[in-house]
Amino acid sequence: MTLISEHHTQTATARVAGVRFHEVGKVYHFSYSHIPDLLVGDFVIVETARGIQLGQVMNLIEVDAESEQRDYKPILRRATPTDLMSQKLWKAREVEALITCREKAAELGGFNGVKFIAAQYNFDGSLLTFLYTTEEKINMMRLRSVLQRSFRAKVELRQIGPRDVAKLLGGMGACGIPRCCSTFLTDFSPISIKMAKAQGISLNPTEITGMCGRLRCCLIYEYEQYVEARKQLPKRNKRVGTPHGEGKVIDVHPLRDAVTVLVNETQYLVSREELIPLDELEALQAKAEAGCSKAETGGCDCGARAPALSDEEEETDFDDEQEGIADELPVLGKSEVETDLKESGPSAPRPERSRRGRRRHGRGMHRRNRPHQEQPNQHE
Repeated sequence: MTLISEHHTQTATARVAGVRFHEVGKVYHFSYSHIPDLLVGDFVIVETARGIQLGQVMNLIEVDAESEQRDYKPILRRATPTDLMSQKLWKAREVEALITCREKAAELGGFNGVKFIAAQYNFDGSLLTFLYTTEEKINMMRLRSVLQRSFRAKVELRQIGPRDVAKLLGGMGACGIPRCCSTFLTDFSPISIKMAKAQGISLNPTEITGMCGRLRCCLIYEYEQYVEARKQLPKRNKRVGTPHGEGKVIDVHPLRDAVTVLVNETQYLVSREELIPLDELEALQAKAEAGCSKAETGGCDCGARAPALSDEEEETDFDDEQEGIADELPVLGKSEVETDLKESGPSAPRPERSRRGRRRHGRGMHRRNRPHQEQPNQHE
């Protein structure tokens, strides 16, 4: 929306705040246009799909109302000291609630393959969520009914994946430092075995899998750099020219921008600037020497053209063409011309000229090559 006045033109913008509900979690956006003095770090109360939640403002942005068609839910209000104290009290009861959940599941039976990871209260204790993981499909309705009678809050059971489990539990990674997912990763990116191959990492499961049993999240950190570096280097078993002679690539080092070349049973580390791609060079030379087979028909699309003719060759071809045209034309005598003119008369239609001859040779060339003929005087 654009506001126009006599003095200036102003574009309307929407004020949006990024709110986080957990210490290492996703950032969700809400409108704060009705709270102009909101600051980063303030705690606010917002309404989400899982009820009323308390979160912390992480950033403040302004969005163009015309380009952004999304409707943001408004922030309900600022959190009061009472809200913050209530959140701490209910958070202290989460461990007790988790123990109760495990006991009820053991009493009911049938939940041996289910692992209950955590229990989470909202800031006022009106919603209690139990997080669990399982590899089998299990009906949790019986357990939910039992837990609902044990707690005053509304009870929800939510299944999570193995990566979320590792994020909640925390701990040390295989590298010896705290896990990335529990320290700074707010979202999980898709990881594939192709990323490990591109970086030359051993495909041993103990070296590429994390504590969650999935491929390590750190495999994606340097993947793009390896891909870009490999584009500039030859692949293995390629013939290349080096200062040491012609050889074959046996290993590639993307981050060093070099390759290992085998020349006469000797290995050399050669940088990219010193390499000559022999296979590509020979292919280009052969293509250049062969010329273009389409140039004569006028349909060439490869950029090559047939060699240009010299001036003497062009004149010779033009003379030969004229001689050929003159030989095809009949030579009429004077008497034959007079007879034809008398028979045709002034009102007789002109004979239709051959389209083939006109299209092939042109009118000018056809007349220019006709032998000189004496025209009779029509008044005679």
